[in-house]
Amino acid sequence: MTETAFIHRFEPAINAGSPPLLLLHGTGGDENDLLGLGKVISPGSALLSPRGRVLEHGMPRFFRRLAEGVFDEADVRRRAIELGEFVAEARKQYGIAAPVAVGFSNGANIAAALLLLKPEVLSGAILLRAMVPLSDPPNADLAGKPVLLLSGQGDPIVPASNSARLAALLSQAGASVTHEVLPAGHQLSQADVTLARDWIGKVDAEAA
Repeated sequence: MTETAFIHRFEPAINAGSPPLLLLHGTGGDENDLLGLGKVISPGSALLSPRGRVLEHGMPRFFRRLAEGVFDEADVRRRAIELGEFVAEARKQYGIAAPVAVGFSNGANIAAALLLLKPEVLSGAILLRAMVPLSDPPNADLAGKPVLLLSGQGDPIVPASNSARLAALLSQAGASVTHEVLPAGHQLSQADVTLARDWIGKVDAEAA
């Protein structure tokens, strides 16, 4: 791979009919963090799991932020394009279809940015505790792309109004958005896992 490469893990599909997953960790995570989640929500899927290339106090992230909930939007745009180029290269190298992104927190935010900036890269997305990544997003064409947005009712980082705005933004761009607000905080719960598994099973069945 070229200079757009990320340190990453790849696990080939066990079931050729299952959609590949692009696993995007939260702040301080790495390429191993979401492999277990990926295997639970879509057993048999190919798993592509990159490590974020930005360090914040030594913790990997996918883009810079200026403060909690305040993003360096120029960096968001640049890093989303980089990630999109990496996914395109990985698809050729590993022979996989456009993946469904599964992102948590910072990983969910870069996945949302990827949907808005390079929509052709993803076939859909599961956004866990995501925020609006860009204050002035481009007019993306997400016609029919399935998106599951799971928010926490007691999330101290993502205001309910922000996640609702993200759901509206993606819907207006044509995505088929399912937005659930769970009785949880910022961390994931068993309900997230169950909903994600059921949702991807439904998407998989519809694609077949």
